[in-house]
Amino acid sequence: MKQVLQQPSTGEIQVVDVPAPQLLPGCILVRIAASLVSAGTERAASEFASKSLLLKAKARPDLVREVINKVRRDGVFSALSAVRSRLDQPLALGYSSTGTVVGVGEGVTDIRVGDQVACAGAGYAVHAEVACVPRLLVAKLPKLAGLHESTLSNVRLEGSAFTPEDLCFEQAAFATVSAVALHGIRTAEVKLGDLVAVIGLGLLGQLTVQLLKAAGCRVVGMDIAADRAELAAQLGANGVSSCSSDFRDLCFQRSGGTGVDAVLIAAETPSSAPVNLAGEIARDRAVVVAVGTVGMDIERKLYYEKELDLRVSRSYGPGRYDSAYERKGRDYPIGYVRWTETRNMEAFLHLLSSGKLNLAPLITHRFPVEQAHRAYELITGKTGDPFLGVLITYPESDQHLSLPVVIREVGRSLGATNDLRIGVFGAGSFATSILIPAIKKSSRTNLVGVCSATGSRCRYIAEKFGFSYCTTEENQILDDPAINTVVIATRHHLHARQVLAALRAGKNVFCEKPLCLNESELVDVVRCYSRQTSAQQLLVGFNRRFAPMAVQLKTFLSSVTEPLAMHYRVNAGLLPHDHWANDPDQGGGRILGEVCHFVDFLSFLANSHCVEVDAQTLANSGQYSGDNVIVSLHFANGSHGTITYVANGDRSFSKERMEVFGGGRVAVLDDFRRLEIVRGGRKHVVHSRWRQDKGHRAEWQAFGEALLSNKASPIPFEQIVSSTLATLRIQDAISLGEPQAVDVAAFMAAGLTLPDGMNSKLINSELKDLV
Repeated sequence: MKQVLQQPSTGEIQVVDVPAPQLLPGCILVRIAASLVSAGTERAASEFASKSLLLKAKARPDLVREVINKVRRDGVFSALSAVRSRLDQPLALGYSSTGTVVGVGEGVTDIRVGDQVACAGAGYAVHAEVACVPRLLVAKLPKLAGLHESTLSNVRLEGSAFTPEDLCFEQAAFATVSAVALHGIRTAEVKLGDLVAVIGLGLLGQLTVQLLKAAGCRVVGMDIAADRAELAAQLGANGVSSCSSDFRDLCFQRSGGTGVDAVLIAAETPSSAPVNLAGEIARDRAVVVAVGTVGMDIERKLYYEKELDLRVSRSYGPGRYDSAYERKGRDYPIGYVRWTETRNMEAFLHLLSSGKLNLAPLITHRFPVEQAHRAYELITGKTGDPFLGVLITYPESDQHLSLPVVIREVGRSLGATNDLRIGVFGAGSFATSILIPAIKKSSRTNLVGVCSATGSRCRYIAEKFGFSYCTTEENQILDDPAINTVVIATRHHLHARQVLAALRAGKNVFCEKPLCLNESELVDVVRCYSRQTSAQQLLVGFNRRFAPMAVQLKTFLSSVTEPLAMHYRVNAGLLPHDHWANDPDQGGGRILGEVCHFVDFLSFLANSHCVEVDAQTLANSGQYSGDNVIVSLHFANGSHGTITYVANGDRSFSKERMEVFGGGRVAVLDDFRRLEIVRGGRKHVVHSRWRQDKGHRAEWQAFGEALLSNKASPIPFEQIVSSTLATLRIQDAISLGEPQAVDVAAFMAAGLTLPDGMNSKLINSELKDLV
């Protein structure tokens, strides 16, 4: 399928062929008929992307500070690599579209294939032939009842016939921007008969005028462009002006000298003139709502003397920016939140269907998706032509949009049949910036296919790293005989399922940590791996044990025969509550997602299995997500380790510090950039000034050598299970408030003896009884 993408380093607009997105649970798959180009949001993004690196830095000093902190913490080359990776990744444009449902995800019961819908949301309602959109960012189109009587006479199209249904689709593409306008109106709390001023009569302002008229308000509008003011008058405004002084007079004339009841600012300008003009024309104790992006340098006297209420309207309405609402489909009860973003979209569509809105005059340009770059030349002012509503249209096609997109000929340069031929699941930032580059640098390794839920992301990775093809269908990778090794770098909740599928398909598997999110999944992996051929290998991405400084540290401790005392401090930094890693369903939380790394590293240094864990968390003020934890680990050989994992520190400080004591020796490893070892009164220090190396490349080299030489896995399977089980037990220790035993041998034995098909709810209790 075709999708519109933007190169963030240059601002270049590209239309590329990508696989259609996966249909995810709780989502709708929509074949798009038309999408609206935002003259505000998308123009601003396009203009920012076209700036030089220096101008970008001036515009976003917050990002510059992040880069400086990363340089200090991780080194210059690591920071530069992260910046380049971010600037290389194309951006999916668009957030307002309409089309026909072609697929319904698990958990969605009120939408059917064939329904016509409007879609919203940046990253979801993108400019593409097919989009995967969460249920609550979708609104069904009512049956075509009666478009505005002047609608069809306003249509001017060249070429093929154009039906009322086509026009309904096009106007429904305005649903997202109209929901923004509606939420602004609701924020102003206007009432029937109120006199309302609208400053700024671009697309958002024109929609606001018509919605206010439909609500029974008297409306006066102002825009510095006379043609836009005249259009608003033609579409129902009671009075308009293109001069601020004349508009001030108009407002007092229409209000009998008292001023307007409410002001909606739909302009986009860094100037504060609109917000101060609003203060002049408003009546005593009126409401002023900033819907557009305007300067906020307020003349206090104006607002103080009238005791005006200044409000900023946030996007489409309640639910916006709430991941539980938008991504997980947790609707707000209508009795408490009458107008959510979804209900605002539905209200607009009902007004449109009933003929109370006339949007045809607002559509000034239509571009087929192949010519989408022309739309951006228009809205960024390169053509100099006036515009309002700019649409991208899409052809109906019967082709199978999920077919993989070929980047280079499959089979070309794949090397010998016994070489590593890689298929990758996942196209996130970790895979892009760290994992795949490490794989690509290994010898006798060929990148065959990459799979991601989002077609544009996997297309980008396929082109950047030279994969033969990209796809959004997992089975394309699993069933491909050219692939003998699968790399899993998806979100954590998918790991166990994908590991099992890859093993059953006869592939070697590299799974980025964690291996799984619960003991039931761990049992399934243990059972499945034990039944595969001895030639298959499974490795989990516990990379720190492969870091050059970690290897030196291990060598330094190799002759110590007494138990070690170890302390690992991790200044992890705060993650937002709604970050996917904190989501128990997707990420499993940061203990499972990251503390497993440090459990494995301590086990590696102790050269022993963990036999008992205990853990306590700091009191949660509500700011954190259970990610301030102190863990105590006891090992079979008597060694003891503690992990202090905290999110309450300053990110600019070093992230990881390891201290080890034993056998008259001391070692300190600081952020994998400085290793200090002390023995016999002598100190030796190893520095890495320019780059941090946590062992990702060495880990993959070790795995590749094991596969190519038919050697044992660089991490024995029992150690992988041990570190994973100990991490799961840490969560048990926190929830139960007492230490938890970790007996990996008994766990594996019990898992293998449990009957197939056992109910997963019973597995944990049965295992604990057996262990």
